[in-house]
Amino acid sequence: MRNDIKQFAYTQPLPGLAATEALGARIAAGLGRGDAVALEGDLGAGKTALARAILRALGVSGAVPSPTFTLVQHYETPGLKVGHYDLYRIEDPAELDELGLDEALQEGAALIEWPERAAGRLPADALQVRLEAAGEGRLAWLAGPARWQRIFPERTDVR
Repeated sequence: MRNDIKQFAYTQPLPGLAATEALGARIAAGLGRGDAVALEGDLGAGKTALARAILRALGVSGAVPSPTFTLVQHYETPGLKVGHYDLYRIEDPAELDELGLDEALQEGAALIEWPERAAGRLPADALQVRLEAAGEGRLAWLAGPARWQRIFPERTDVR
């Protein structure tokens, strides 16, 4: 476990798809093996759009469907294996064992929509991303380990 948990906070307006793609590229630049990105927000908040942007930035060129019905999609990017999870339909956190979340984090990274349904089963040093409607766009609130400050140096607030 990393010792720099929750030392980073950042807010990013997302007025459109280009801003979401830029945020996804920045998150992708900081991802490594063992990293989890917890994507929070209401239905339609843009969680899948941001996950898709992260995967595209990592080099995924094919279809990137929402894992709403399959619960998980796996991707082999040029530098990192990535599991994209949608936990909306999870009723018991023990179901995560069947989805292979622990294995995915050992082998690569995980993008996790609806992380609150994991009931404490996510790594303590996950990058938390909360998406909310803001005017005609969205607002992204990020919090996580201090190491993310190198990816977002211009507007970070240490908590």
